[in-house]
This record gives sequence, structure tokens and C-alpha cells, in this order.
Amino acid sequence: MAFKDAILVDRQIRDWIGSRIQSAPGALEIKPEQVQPASLDLRLGRILHEVRAGFLPEGQSVESRLEDLSVRRIDLDEEGVVLLPGHVYLATLEEEFDLPSDVHARFNPRSSTGRCDLFTRVVVPGFPRFDETPRGWSGSPWLEIAPLSFPMHVRRGDRLCQVRFAKGTPALTHEELVERYRADPLCHDDEGPLPLESVRFDGRGGLELRVGLEGRTPCAWRARRTGVPVRFGERDAHDPEEYWEPIHAESSSSGSPHALLEPGHFYLLASRERIRIPADLAAEMLPVDVGIGELRNNYAGFFDSGFGIHDHQPGGTPAVLEVRAHDVPFLVEEGQVLFRLQFFRTSQPPDQLYGEGRESYGQQDLTLARTFRSAAPH
Repeated sequence: MAFKDAILVDRQIRDWIGSRIQSAPGALEIKPEQVQPASLDLRLGRILHEVRAGFLPEGQSVESRLEDLSVRRIDLDEEGVVLLPGHVYLATLEEEFDLPSDVHARFNPRSSTGRCDLFTRVVVPGFPRFDETPRGWSGSPWLEIAPLSFPMHVRRGDRLCQVRFAKGTPALTHEELVERYRADPLCHDDEGPLPLESVRFDGRGGLELRVGLEGRTPCAWRARRTGVPVRFGERDAHDPEEYWEPIHAESSSSGSPHALLEPGHFYLLASRERIRIPADLAAEMLPVDVGIGELRNNYAGFFDSGFGIHDHQPGGTPAVLEVRAHDVPFLVEEGQVLFRLQFFRTSQPPDQLYGEGRESYGQQDLTLARTFRSAAPH
């Protein structure tokens, strides 16, 4: 396999299925649709525990920690189970890994997971960090799950998270990103590619990007308080008005649109820039800086190769931002820097770009998760 300092792509992931990537004992075979351009979707397994607290099992096994923390064990079946806000759960996954000595893995929630305000993070037995493995790790990861806004109905086989595999240091340096942007602009607006001098580089191989309120009706969605469960695995299952409240931008004395985020509430917003991820790159959305305020954003932040590249909208696709304000109300204004994109090289272009021949958010704007029907303009 010829790749260096890069993220693996779909053909390499497929080559590993059955050897480096296997179904856990008793699990169904890995399905072709789980393989994405530069990542693999992971499925909920059969066993789920409600636990008193999340934990990192660095010095002992997950099973031994569960002896102290498990409140109840649940066997997931075709009927599934409703997970409640304010409760924490730990589930087995249907996949296990035997990574080569020079390869490590990193995990993210999937886009639909983040847009449902369903907090997840992967627990790797024996490793003191969430959502990543050391090089050469072998074993079965677990998934911590915490619904934050809605009760959530899940079933065995639901795909809540994804994994990507990397060798070396695949992140672009600041200098590499500037040169790449100069040759192939990665951000667009309605007028076309944004020139180099109008974008903000973070000096660490990333781009700082802005929230877009102007021209969007609504400019954001806010999660409602409800006791009605969301059926995570079902498409177009719910009326969005039962779960979401439209938020409209207001104008300040300066004329700049703004929106007030109330503490403890979950919001969906969208970026002002339209993003393109070329076939030989992938990207991850990360917080900018705690200095911008007490905001939690970007639960699900991985962008597969080809995001924003399609015939219907050649100028890229906005990113949807998952945001929660903490402690005090927070005012966001049009064009305010709210997140950054870190770029990574892939080992080669994938066989299939993001969105080709499958469901995706490739033509989204301010789009809710797939379980909600399309929302009418407000």
C-alpha cells in the first residue's frame, strides 16, 4: 500500500474489511454503504448500558468499570430503545480493528448525529483520550451517547459515528494550505471563489470561517423542549415544527444582522462561505478559540473528499454549525468568525466523491437532519 502522511480513502478501507477491519463476534457483515470517500460509518452493537457517568478506562477494562457504573443493561433489538436527555449511555459497536503499527484512527459523530444534538464520543480501551486510538491499536471500541435536547429512539445497526484512518501526520501546514488555496480556492461566496487576501488563515494549517445570517430565512434553528422521541434511523419521519423553532436575524444600529443565542439551548446555523473539499483532501471542523466566548460548537465536524463539489452548485456548499451557548446569552453577528477548518491530505483521490450515488448533505444550506421533513421557509 503506497501512502505516506495521509488519510486512507475508500478503496483502501474496502481492502482492509475482513482483515484489519472486522465485524465484532455476532455482528452482521460490514455493508458497502458504510464506506465513505475517506471514512467508515460505524454501527451500534447489541449491548447498551445506562451509566452513572462517562469515563476513560485507561487503567482497567471497560467491563470492569461498568461493574461500578452501570445502572442497567439493555439488549438492543429490532424494536430499539428510547434514550433520554440527561442520561448517559455506553454501547458496543459492531466493528473491531487490528491497525498496522504505523496507522492510527480518529472518530467523529456523523452529521445527522450532531444535528440531532446527540452527543457521542468513542471510548478506546486502554487509551487516555476520547475519539482516537494510538498507532497499531487492536480491539473493540465503545460509544458513549448522551441525548441533549430530544429523547432519541435508536436501534442496533444505527450509524451514529464514523472513523478515519491515518498514517503519519496528514494535516497540511500553514504554508502548504496557502499554496493550495492560491492554486485552487477552497471557499466561495455567491460571486465566486474568495480571493486569497479575503480569507483568514489560522497559522496552523486551517482556515477561519464565518457565520452567515444575512439572506437566510430563518437564519438559525433552535431546538424545542419536547418529550416526543426522535426516531434517529428513519428518514423524513418528523414534522420539524414539533422539534425546531425558527430564529430570524435582527438588525443592529450598524445595520449588521445578528441573532441572540440563549444559554442552554441548541442551535443550528450555517457558514457564510461555501466550502469545497477537493478529491485529494479532507477536512475537520474545529473550534477557533475559547476566547471568542462560552460556545460549544461542531459536534460533527468531518468533511469527506468531494464535499461541496457537484454540478448543481459548483461554487461549494455551506457548512452547518451545531452551537450551544453556555452561562450567558451570546450575540452572534453576520460574518463573525465562529469555527475553523483543518485540512488533511488523502493518500489518493477516492473512487467515489462525497454524495455521488448516495444520500448526503452535499447540496445543503441550513438543513436539518434527515429524520426531519424539509422545513418550509418562515
